Amino acid sequence: MNKAIFLDRDGTINTEESYLTRAKDINIFPNTLKSLQIFKGLGFLNIIVTNQSGIARGFLTENDLNNIHKEFRKLLREGNKELIDDIFYSPYHVNGIVELYKLDHKDRKPGTGMINKAKLKHDINLLESFFIGDSLTDMQCAENAGLRRILVKTGYGKSDFEKCKKENIKLDYFAEDLYDASLYISEINFNNTA
Repeated sequence: MNKAIFLDRDGTINTEESYLTRAKDINIFPNTLKSLQIFKGLGFLNIIVTNQSGIARGFLTENDLNNIHKEFRKLLREGNKELIDDIFYSPYHVNGIVELYKLDHKDRKPGTGMINKAKLKHDINLLESFFIGDSLTDMQCAENAGLRRILVKTGYGKSDFEKCKKENIKLDYFAEDLYDASLYISEINFNNTA
């Protein structure tokens, strides 16, 4: 079985935009490539799981999002090697205006639909895997899926740390950013193999 780093997108890999609708507005955080390389070196798959309610709200189409994700894949690579193994997204929101996506769906975090799809597709052992994100919703999703939880201070992380405490969500680590999270996971991995 494989192990994975499940990554929220906005606020974790790139700066938080209210709705990222254009590829040219992607702004990757410093040291993100280095972090993804560390995860790959430790034997993890890097899998993005992202709520994209902008589709349900009519701000962009699935085709627009696919183009944005093509750009992410171009930016997040080491030479010819992609550092992102897969991307799962949820276009749903109950308050959407596009009927096809205007529903409460298990794929939308904190639901575990995207995690379960990734698990089946890539034969992932969730007990050996981590979820890194910047929001209460991310940490709830991680808890619901039985993943180890790392909240990053980037994006909504600083404010959502208190929300996690109020909701009694136990974090494995509260990281400065994705790079700090990668160093933490390296340390755990080293201690487990030493």
